[in-house]
Formats: sequence, C-alpha cells, structure tokens
Amino acid sequence: MKFFHKTCLGTLLAASAMSTPAFAQDDGVTAGPITVSGGVEIVSDYRFRGVSLTGGDVAVQPTITVSHDSGLYVGAWGSNLEDTPTYGKTEIDLYGGYATEIAPGTEIDVGLTYYAYPGGDKAAGPADYFEVIGKLSHTLGPVEATGTVGYSWDQASLGSDDNLYLAVGLSAGIPTTPVTLSAQAGYTDGALGALAPGGSYWDWSIGASASFGPITAGVKYVDTDIPTTGVKAVDKYFDSGVIFSLGFSF
Repeated sequence: MKFFHKTCLGTLLAASAMSTPAFAQDDGVTAGPITVSGGVEIVSDYRFRGVSLTGGDVAVQPTITVSHDSGLYVGAWGSNLEDTPTYGKTEIDLYGGYATEIAPGTEIDVGLTYYAYPGGDKAAGPADYFEVIGKLSHTLGPVEATGTVGYSWDQASLGSDDNLYLAVGLSAGIPTTPVTLSAQAGYTDGALGALAPGGSYWDWSIGASASFGPITAGVKYVDTDIPTTGVKAVDKYFDSGVIFSLGFSF
C-alpha cells in the first residue's frame, strides 16, 4: 500500500486522470490555445484504490491543470494525509501527458505522475515515486466506459519492486437530471499491494454525484478484498466505507 509501506502497513497512493479529483470540472479559463481549469474538493475520507490515506479523516484536495489544444497537459493535485514519519502529512502529485480523441466517442490519455511528499522525514527513508498511467475511454449516449493501466517500475521508495494497477469503470448521467451514477473495479499487484496477502488485492466502488454549475456533491461506497484483522486501528484503512464529497470547479 502506499504511504503505509514504511510503517508496517504497506505503501499506497492518488491518481485518476493523472490525479485529477473525482468531481467534474467546468470548461476552465481559455486564452488562445491554452485552457486553465481546476478547483478544490473536500472528501470525508481520502481513499486511493480502496485504501484510506487519511485514516478515515477529512481531506481537502485542490487541483489545477493547464491544457493545450494539441492535447498536451500538465497539472498538480494535492491532499492532506495521516501524518507519518516517511510521508509527512501532505501529498502533492505533479502530472503531465497527452489526451486526444482517436475515433468518434473514443479517447486515449497517456501520462506520467510524480507522487511527492514534501513533509516526509528523509531519514525515515525515500517516499517519492513515479507512475505511468494510460486510459482508454468510450462514450455512447449518456454512458462512458473507461479502462485504466497504471505502472510503477522498481524504485527505492517501493522497496525496489514494481507495481501494476488495472481498472475498469462505468459512468452514466441520468437524462434530464444533474445526477451521474458510477462504478469501478480495480486490481493492484506489486509494491503498492503490501497490505494484502501475496501483495495483490481488488478494490471496487459504486456511487452517485450531482452537479449544479461549478458545485458537485457526491457519495460513494468503497471496499476491498483485503482480509480484516479484527483490529479496528488497522482495518479502518481498507475496510468498507461510505465517502461523501463536495467540490467546486472552474
């Protein structure tokens, strides 16, 4: 798992759409071929691939992305964490990539994310790492299907091991309403699966969100197949939970 790696709980971490938040963004501010978009989201628990990185506490997650008409983009995303010696209490994800439509309704998005923990104690060991993420999505009417592949090669902060993440998700807007339904299942295998027996586990979620202009509110049920231990202080990181969110975007 991500940030539990050096604290006997694994080492884990966020990146959807190269770390963009879960709430929808508006068109942003455009100047010529450049568009700047962003926002901030408050979540009742920061879950990364099914695992809590705040120990069940609230997280505030700002983001900003600069995109070019060519499809190139760069951005940054941040969140508070549960404070640990190695990772500190702040995560900053820096990302960049290329997104384009390859056929009507079909898009690809390939990029690189750098997960940084500026508040970590270097004496406790390395924390920062990179991940390559690729997405393929197709939209048909109100339904969008997305497949994701994330790969982190062997790096010192991952115990000199690599990690593979595979996921598939579906979302559908309910016609004539501001509501969107979503579901996702993912599989982690490698260094970021240290909490699970054998180093691999499944995560899944199902939820709904409603957008009103720049405001989006959501609720999501999240779970994993990592066996519980009976110790609440440990199980809270990967046990099932309902997550609420409220975001503002531009």
